Amino acid sequence: MAVHTSCPEDDEVEHAPRRWSKASGRVATLLLSLAAMTLCGSPDSSSAQTIQAITAAGQEEMLTEPGTDVVGAAHADVTIIEFLDYNCPYCKRFAPTLQALLAEDQRIAIVYKDWPILGDVSVYAARSALAARWQGKYLAAHDALLNGARLTRNNQVDLALGHAGIDLHALKLDQTRHAKDIDALLARNDAEAHAMHLRGTPGIVIGRELLPGIVDLDGLKQLVADARHDLKSN
Repeated sequence: MAVHTSCPEDDEVEHAPRRWSKASGRVATLLLSLAAMTLCGSPDSSSAQTIQAITAAGQEEMLTEPGTDVVGAAHADVTIIEFLDYNCPYCKRFAPTLQALLAEDQRIAIVYKDWPILGDVSVYAARSALAARWQGKYLAAHDALLNGARLTRNNQVDLALGHAGIDLHALKLDQTRHAKDIDALLARNDAEAHAMHLRGTPGIVIGRELLPGIVDLDGLKQLVADARHDLKSN
């Protein structure tokens, strides 16, 4: 199973999200890794990849009122959590794989965690997507930004969202009215990501397993099957 790497944090913004509010020590404690398992790398890989297991309490913490719409099954047996940046090429590359899994597997759900680490435009994009929640269009904003081209200017974000049917005037008002809520959610996501020692995007949690990169559809199906097996074993 080939595991591809992730986009590292931008040095200029690595600590910026943590300025929005203080990270919760409780979150950091809950998400400490308890175990490690081996994931075989690609055939030409010289070393095995490691998947860490997060605590059950940490999983519950991340899934409780995540602040974004859940995609997929209403009563999923396995939930995938993705920490993402809209300018991360690996996140963009992985999006169709997740959509293909959703189409084939009616028992999974996906929770997106906006974690803008690749610059100011990424931060603007994340704040804009989260503000679209108040129009009931977070997922429309998410899809428009993740499936589009690399964002180098804020007006590119606005243009993409406008084309996705989002009211930009209302969006600006909601960005101001709900700034504290948006700040708090981004800070929470940042705290969770750093509690799991994520160093880049995407950060993917399948059930309770933290994946160090991205995999193809077959690899993703196997990890979901492993998560289901773990549920039956516990």
